[in-house]
Amino acid sequence: MNMMLVIVELVNGKPPLVCLELLALARTLCGSGTVAAMALGADAAIAQTLIACGADSVYVSGSAGTAEYDSDSWSASAERLARDLKPAVILAAHNSSGADLAPRLAFRLGGGCATGCVAVEDRDGALHFTRPCYGGNARESVRFKTSPAVATVRAGIYDALPADAARHGEVTVVELLPSRVRVIERRRDTGSAQRLEDAKVIVAGGRGLNGPQGFEVLEPLAATLGGVVGASRVPCDLGWCSHTMQIGLTGKTVTPELYIAVGISGASHHLAGCGNARTIVAINTDPEAAIFRDARFGVIGDYAKVVPALTAAIRALPPFT
Repeated sequence: MNMMLVIVELVNGKPPLVCLELLALARTLCGSGTVAAMALGADAAIAQTLIACGADSVYVSGSAGTAEYDSDSWSASAERLARDLKPAVILAAHNSSGADLAPRLAFRLGGGCATGCVAVEDRDGALHFTRPCYGGNARESVRFKTSPAVATVRAGIYDALPADAARHGEVTVVELLPSRVRVIERRRDTGSAQRLEDAKVIVAGGRGLNGPQGFEVLEPLAATLGGVVGASRVPCDLGWCSHTMQIGLTGKTVTPELYIAVGISGASHHLAGCGNARTIVAINTDPEAAIFRDARFGVIGDYAKVVPALTAAIRALPPFT
């Protein structure tokens, strides 16, 4: 691959880990080729971070106010940059922005699009994109006869490269094309300051919590472990918690060190988002729940009794040194 382009969307003024993972993936696939990053709204320090983590060139818009994703202007600007650079592959994070941008960009450029990829591999000179299908019950591997190939990749699949401050690259300021949409207001989620995608410990609740009050039981356990609270799809759809907490095929992909699934049945579409956790602990009243097949440890019992007892036991442990 002579050229690959990575779309970087800043989060709280910084490139999220998933974008650094994409740079590492692009660097591996590209070999001696060029890896470019489009990071609208990035400053010189952020651009240097991207270069240190694998980019050869970084394209910025020169204004911090353009860092917020705008479908209209970002699609047009990415299209123009891609026509100039002619990358064989364009990678973006699989989140709400990436899933919106990728198909628009592929259509504009006449290329193919694969979203939600869990693997991108070079097989005999052809790139194959692997993604879940049939609700996460199977995986398909696709390759494209058209160019460029545009793909979104889930977080936590690849490791970011160690930052190399000695790497040098080129930073170019590009003009952000105007948008037909005017943003009236932006509202940030007021939940945990720690993002699910970055958390080392996640305590997730499902339908078995039987209501929004169940998440109040999970919060002390998550706080004790220095983690955050997540959810399966059903509680989010029922309004028990925010959709920003959703983990699964149609939610976020997480790769924590510890994933405690409370009242979650373990359907394939949920495991698609948390199956790569290092250790899964399941708490469920149903001994036949599918989650126990994927869990390393399991507790059969009422979460309303088990979770507070587990929290108290952890708090009673001596501090680690």
